[in-house]
Amino acid sequence: MEEKRNYQFETEMIHTGYDSKQFQGSLNPPLFQTSTFTFENAKQGERRFAGEEEGYIYSRLGNPTVTMLEERMAALEKGEAALAFGSGMAAVSAILLALTKTGDHILCSQGVYGCTFGLLQLMKKKYNINHAFSTMETEEDLLQAIQPETACIYVETPINPTMKLVDLEMISRVAKSKGIPVVVDNTFCSPYLQNPIALGCDVVIHSATKYIGGHGDVIAGIAVGSKEFISEVAMTTQKDIGGIISPFDAWLLLRGLKTLAVRMDRHCDNAEKLATFLGNHTKVESVIYPGDEKNKDYEIMKKQMRKPGGLISFAIKGTKEDAQRFMDHLQLIKIAVSLGDAETLIQHPATMTHSVIPKEEREKMGISDTLIRLSVGLESWEDIRDDIEQALDKL
Repeated sequence: MEEKRNYQFETEMIHTGYDSKQFQGSLNPPLFQTSTFTFENAKQGERRFAGEEEGYIYSRLGNPTVTMLEERMAALEKGEAALAFGSGMAAVSAILLALTKTGDHILCSQGVYGCTFGLLQLMKKKYNINHAFSTMETEEDLLQAIQPETACIYVETPINPTMKLVDLEMISRVAKSKGIPVVVDNTFCSPYLQNPIALGCDVVIHSATKYIGGHGDVIAGIAVGSKEFISEVAMTTQKDIGGIISPFDAWLLLRGLKTLAVRMDRHCDNAEKLATFLGNHTKVESVIYPGDEKNKDYEIMKKQMRKPGGLISFAIKGTKEDAQRFMDHLQLIKIAVSLGDAETLIQHPATMTHSVIPKEEREKMGISDTLIRLSVGLESWEDIRDDIEQALDKL
């Protein structure tokens, strides 16, 4: 039996989960575009439904192309198993529903994606599953925020869109002392920049729409964790609610993963240069970028992230209308609410991705009316800079 070698990340993202010898030497993984699978006989169908024989039954329950993606993502995130979903929010909702029941409590980082906030509100209203936000800056903060009913701790780091960081080793250490699982939304980093499971956390979630896909042509989500937990979610929450990924979308993500490392390097290099430029501009009030040595979270970034990432948030001097006017003057940069694409994208969180959050709550999270989020693309950084400069000059 051939011994499995331990490869570096850049090799794993191209090869893990696929053996071309099993598919007539096809260099690229095949697309199994089928809704169901046939059985050799009735007894085989019975055995598979009973769990006595491995094999595919129906694509809502598993598909070979999807399996390849899940195995690759589990390896990249240093987890035992993964599940692919039809969207990032399908992954978030499946995991939170799997970890909670009526009367439970979810402790969240001080700021979450707008739709995650909406889900938390829905769970509170319909199922009496409460939540609270904490800065999670110290062990004392965390211990004070944990309640007897706390069923899980949900963390974004960097937080969307304030770019605040949370010390994952500290969070996981405190959570383990209380027997509470930690769920981390790792979308902003991708597994190339940060691996929460290696830092002691339990479940990692991605909106694979973003850096995993990388080309703005797919909606998908991923969850990674222990084999036991992921199997439980697969056979309950995912199977019965049905937020599955299509085989074609899984195939697109496998394609996108092949260039993840080189794309992330370019995103990060461009962002570092643009953050410096923005920080020196007279019409920019402030810049929030994890790679800034003056950022209070800089040491956390150095400890748990490979690079500072490809996202920058900055506040325009003036009003909400000034921020929107600046965006309207951009020519190269596109106004859109996603991130992680080849194109540089910009959005206004207070009126777009986080508009569902009440203004008072937004301000507590650090989302002002003049805050703008920039997803730095793969273009020449000078061209991105020049576009920002000409738009700022028009204010």
